[in-house]
Amino acid sequence: MVVELSQRFFFEAAHTLRRKLETESSLRIHGHTYHAEVMLRGEPDPDSGMLLDLAVLRAALADVRDRLDHRFLDEVDGLGPATLENLCQFIWRALASQLPQLARVTVERQASGDKCSLCAC
Repeated sequence: MVVELSQRFFFEAAHTLRRKLETESSLRIHGHTYHAEVMLRGEPDPDSGMLLDLAVLRAALADVRDRLDHRFLDEVDGLGPATLENLCQFIWRALASQLPQLARVTVERQASGDKCSLCAC
């Protein structure tokens, strides 16, 4: 039996972005509330019944959230331009070694309806 286990977190952050459309507003420092979800997939441990103890997952997410929350994303090492795609990749790289069951990372800006997912499909 394969299960999927996910945990959500959010972070507030500011950034600038160079782009071809909406250039003026994107170049100014602005911020968003980002909602992220990390999903694990695998077989539960037969003794505990858990894929992973949620306390372990939450601790890993707290570390990556701290690296992003209330930060100027332009200055976050290893992120690159603060696109939804790059945020998914950044979170994935930060968690992959700790969470071998990692299957999907989603980052969303609910206020604008934008969402991106990165998966090990």
